[in-house]
Amino acid sequence: MALFAIGDVQGCRHNLTQLLARICFNEHADRLWFIGDLVNRGPDSLGTLRLVRDLNAQLVLGNHDLHLLAVAAGARPVKRNDTFMDVLKAHDRDDLLAWLARQPLFVRDDKALWAMVHAGLPPGWSVETASHLAREVERELAAHYHDRHFLQQIYGDQPGRWCDVVDDMDRVRFIVNAMTRMRFCDSEGELALNYSGPPGSQPPPFRPWFELWPHGSHRIVFGHWSMLGAGNYGNAISLDSGCVWGHRLTAVRLKPEPLEFFSIACRHH
Repeated sequence: MALFAIGDVQGCRHNLTQLLARICFNEHADRLWFIGDLVNRGPDSLGTLRLVRDLNAQLVLGNHDLHLLAVAAGARPVKRNDTFMDVLKAHDRDDLLAWLARQPLFVRDDKALWAMVHAGLPPGWSVETASHLAREVERELAAHYHDRHFLQQIYGDQPGRWCDVVDDMDRVRFIVNAMTRMRFCDSEGELALNYSGPPGSQPPPFRPWFELWPHGSHRIVFGHWSMLGAGNYGNAISLDSGCVWGHRLTAVRLKPEPLEFFSIACRHH
């Protein structure tokens, strides 16, 4: 049995089917993780959601997945580059949105010693802490994903640090921002949410989150950072290689070791 993880698909269903063939994925024997951002910007968000759901794969939510839920609830406006209207007009939209809202923000496998998050973890959070905090938000999201007021409140850049949390919605917002939006932070856990370039493009004292996150029992696999690309950083594996921008869609076999990367060139269909 192999465990594979796949980077940000973002509605590129055709490329996903190519990559599944490339890794010789066996749905009866192998396990499959998706790093989040299944939808948006690509040509087939609807087909991607249906395919991943039918694969019974494990996934975590990304910022584009949350944006879809927020737009569906009337909590956020449709953006010029959004391409998920096919989901919102589908006959099975309610089932798909309910399924999406039940997905986790953080996944850990204590046997394989891997964990998965869309964006990152602040330096002060252990895998156990991240699991506990993610469950808090997941329960709220599953119960209130159709609540416009709740979804409006999860957006915003403040509080910037975990120690500045003062109420329940601050708590939810920080957890969501760290797990679905963060790329850079500082050693005190201050999130730098406005920088998306490659390492070195950010101002001091911010650094890539995985450089500050301690080596623990679990290694982390993540996406969200197309300008970083796919790579192995020891305690973390990045998998967003910019498929939606016409670059590549990447998978990694996490188990059995040694790690092996697979990728295919992406073209929109």
